Amino acid sequence: MKLNRFKGNPILSPNPGNDWESLVATNPGAWYDDNTGEVYLLYRTAGNDDEHRTYFGLAKSKDGYHFDRLFPDPVFGPSKDGFDAGCVEDPRVIKMGDWFFITYASRPYPPGKYWLYDKREYKSPVFPGEFPSVFRNNHTVTGLAMTKDFKTFIRAGRLTNASVDNRDVILFPEKINGKYFMLHRPMDWVGKEYGTEFPAMWISSSDDILCFPDGKILAKAKYPWEKKIGGNTPPIRTEAGWLTIYHAVGPDGFYRLGAMLLDLNDPSVVLHRTPDWILQPEEDYELNGFYKGVVFPCGKVVINDTLFVYYGGADKYVGVATCSLTELLDHLAKCPA
Repeated sequence: MKLNRFKGNPILSPNPGNDWESLVATNPGAWYDDNTGEVYLLYRTAGNDDEHRTYFGLAKSKDGYHFDRLFPDPVFGPSKDGFDAGCVEDPRVIKMGDWFFITYASRPYPPGKYWLYDKREYKSPVFPGEFPSVFRNNHTVTGLAMTKDFKTFIRAGRLTNASVDNRDVILFPEKINGKYFMLHRPMDWVGKEYGTEFPAMWISSSDDILCFPDGKILAKAKYPWEKKIGGNTPPIRTEAGWLTIYHAVGPDGFYRLGAMLLDLNDPSVVLHRTPDWILQPEEDYELNGFYKGVVFPCGKVVINDTLFVYYGGADKYVGVATCSLTELLDHLAKCPA
């Protein structure tokens, strides 16, 4: 079972007409408007500045394949002096009631041109020696933004602890047994005390959408193509379970995608998981960019029986790959946990 690339990929590329997205347009969150039949992408952007500050742009499509950018300016960007003043990245979008909830990776200081490994990399400010290393390391934390219209936003705050490099944070789109659930991938929680040799997918539940305890491991590397793994797309409810797409960084450094089903009443239980990848980097826009050999989705939608998976290619482009939702669920039903 494999996802099928759209022949017109990449569907979004850097736009030289706008400074803020002239270098990067990638890693989109997605949602489908049932009322209008339109698909929206909230995608990560960057211009050609040495600090490499990142922003979010907004695009819309009537068919899920061909997108038009909606605004000449970013709809969301780094704060002036908050925990997310350096960059905002990799949005995951869910909707509960009238509100969209967006989890996003961020840093207090911009990362610099990380792919060049020269003087344009991030260099931390000078802090007093008693300051914790998180300030010097420019760790990634995850923020939560809320909006009803993608024109005005509430920055609700941090979802993860500033002392842990924690990303791939994804909220479930509804409460389960009265609790909020969250997937996340803490980079530093490895070793015997954590029960995993490499960074893994964790799951936490909470009564408060802004205060999640540490939780427990949901899934860790299991197959030869997996080493470090993390969640990608917000789970969607199906009769068979919560469907989510995840990524694994293999021994070769390539990012590949798998799928898993989680129990509807207890999503900390993995019911089924694809033993082989369903998409791997093969095309030029996935192999050559700012992080070579990457397919990395942050959003997916279902239109009729077609699953659309929107992914970043090589930290530079946006592509889409599809499959029959029924066929994927039938395939997963035959796979072990």
